[in-house]
Parts: sequence; structure tokens; C-alpha cells
Amino acid sequence: MSDNHVYLDYSATTYIKPEVLAAMRPYLDTYFGNPSSIYALARITEQAIGQSREQVAAALNAAKNEIYFTGGGSEADNWALKGVAFANKQWGNHIITTKIEHHAILHTCEFLAQHGFEITYLPVDSEGLVDVDSLRQAITAKTILVSIMFANNEIGTIQPIAAIGKLCREKGIYFHTDAVQAVGHVPIDVQAMNIDLLSLAGHKFYGPKGVGALYIRKGVKIDNLIHGGGQERGKRAGTENIAGIVGLGQALELATTDIETENQRLTRLRDKLIAGLTAIPHSRLNGPVGAKRLPGNVNVCFRFIEGESMLLLLDSVGVSASSGSACTAGSLEPSHVLLAIGLTHEIAHGSLRLTLGAGTTEQDVDYVLEVLPGIVRKLRNMSPLWKEFLNKGGTKL
Repeated sequence: MSDNHVYLDYSATTYIKPEVLAAMRPYLDTYFGNPSSIYALARITEQAIGQSREQVAAALNAAKNEIYFTGGGSEADNWALKGVAFANKQWGNHIITTKIEHHAILHTCEFLAQHGFEITYLPVDSEGLVDVDSLRQAITAKTILVSIMFANNEIGTIQPIAAIGKLCREKGIYFHTDAVQAVGHVPIDVQAMNIDLLSLAGHKFYGPKGVGALYIRKGVKIDNLIHGGGQERGKRAGTENIAGIVGLGQALELATTDIETENQRLTRLRDKLIAGLTAIPHSRLNGPVGAKRLPGNVNVCFRFIEGESMLLLLDSVGVSASSGSACTAGSLEPSHVLLAIGLTHEIAHGSLRLTLGAGTTEQDVDYVLEVLPGIVRKLRNMSPLWKEFLNKGGTKL
């Protein structure tokens, strides 16, 4: 990214692209009218929101009146689950999700469980993939909603969304997908994939923070999350974040325009980074290889060391990375995703997530491959687990 800083945490957040910032700027100081008003200044902002709605709809192959703007991806997740659950509880109280969802889904499910809903958490295989037949077997007469993420934020696993959507449509069950990590990075067609609800967040594809959207297929029965005024066609009250919405629409249009070319570039850099990191002794790749993995995602565990120590030493040499989800960075517990794919606590604690993006260069990858082996060696030499392993003559992970 620069001569002295390598940013490899694009799954946590992205920068705002210059074209996006330029599109937003007039709505911060010039066209600031409240879209709910009737004068000319308000009509300009209302039209700008409408254009962004069309941009988001086009990216998902949805209708523009099926797009509702929110305050971010977590809000969209909360709205989808709570809104569908409470609006349809007379038909059933059973919700199915997975063990590797983002906490915006898992904690919302915990909340719903406290209010009389039954939650089934599907297991995943060693690559983080859901088995569609297991989903089929979990469905009961009381199932009203299935929520399975499109792509995992930690290990990059892309789920068989079209097959899941097809099954849910056949069973007459609403299907929601948390697509925060996928939108703008992989092609998505909500109609072909039989998706009923989809969450996204602007700051994951070079748009602003604090703005997202929920796709709600026409005909889906859902309660409102925020009550008040008549914004978002009466479903989500609150004066609109005009500049943020404009930025989200512009960013998504840019991201989907060159998605194939960018994905080829990122996949090549990703695979180079994976090959180099897994060449370090006693390392392992977490998640799938190839097309089942997000183009910019790398997640590797190094045995006998802790991820947090790696992050601190990487930061000291100018590399920004993560050991898992940015939303749980302060937690001392190992990643629930890594535990779900079968890793032990000890191995899961040594995880490193490197996520590539638009600013990532070949030189960035080379630099990480240059500095990281030395960091791993340094930390292992300080580790009593490593010394114990060597004393026992161990050589294999």
C-alpha cells in the first residue's frame, strides 16, 4: 500500500475510494436538504437516494423498491432476523443458522431464544462448509427462517447459497443471508439464488462506514425495526444519511463493474501468500482452497504461538493484520469459527487473518513473506510450548 505500511485487513474495513468521496461531498455541504421536505433542495437529496437505491438493486439483480438503507450490516442482520421472527411467529418459532455466523447473527439468535424462539445451529465441515442435506434434515414444520452467511469473515468460505436458497424456496421458508463479506467481491443474483433477505455494509467495498442495506424480497412478511417517521417507505424510521447512502451506491457500482478482473488479481496474490505462509513449518491453512474461498482471504494458524503476539510484531514492522473478526478483537477466547471447523484451542490461538484488497500490491505480499517467518521463529523461541514440543522430539503438526 505504501513504502512503510502494508494494510492487510480489508475484511475489517476498507478505505473510501476517491470517486466515492467525490460523489458524497456535495451532500455534506451543498445539497443537505431533508428528503422528507417538499422544496427543491429536498427533492435533490430524494433523487440522490433513489439513484443509490437503483445502483444497489442493479448489483443484486433486485427491484429498487426491495432495497432498504440501514445504519450498517449489523443493523440489517438484526432487522432481518427479529423482523421475520416476530412477524411470522404465528406460523412457527424455529430458526436455523450455523455455528460460524458473525456475532450480529449469533447474538441476535440468542436474543430471540430468550423470547421463545428455538434456534438450531448447524455444524460445518473442516473447510467451514454447510451440508445442504443436514439443513434439509434440520427443517421442521415450525421452521420459519434460515439464516446462513454468504461468505465467512474469518476463513473466507463461500457457502452453496443457490442450493440453500432452492431448498428453502421449495419448503416455503424464508432465507436470509448475511452477505456483508460477499457483496462487491463475488457476483450475487438474489433471484437466481432464491434469496429472500440479504444484508450488506458499505465500508466493506470502499464505501463509508455507518451505512448498509437490507434487501427484502417483495412479499416477505417482516416487522419494522425502528419506529417513528415514514422513511424507507415506512419500514425504517430516521432521517436518511444522504451522503452515506450516495457513497454506498457509488462504491457498489464501482466494485461490481470490474469485479472479475479484480478477483483474478486478488486470487493470484492470495494464492502466492498462502503458498509462502504454509511453507513455514507447523502451519496450516484454515478454510477451503480455490473457488470456494473469497479471493482476498488468507487465514493461517501457526502452532506454538499466539495470534495477538504476531499482530503486535507485524504492526511494529508496518503490517496491519488481524487474528479473526475485527468485532471480537478484544476477546481472549479463540475464534468460534476455528473451533467449529475442528481446531483445538491451542492451535486456534495461533491464527492470523490477512485480507487483501484494492490497495494490495505484489510488493506487499513479498514484504509479508519476508518478515513473517522471522516473527514466527522469534515467538516460538520464546514459547514454552515450542520448547516442550522439541524436547519430546516432535516434528509434525
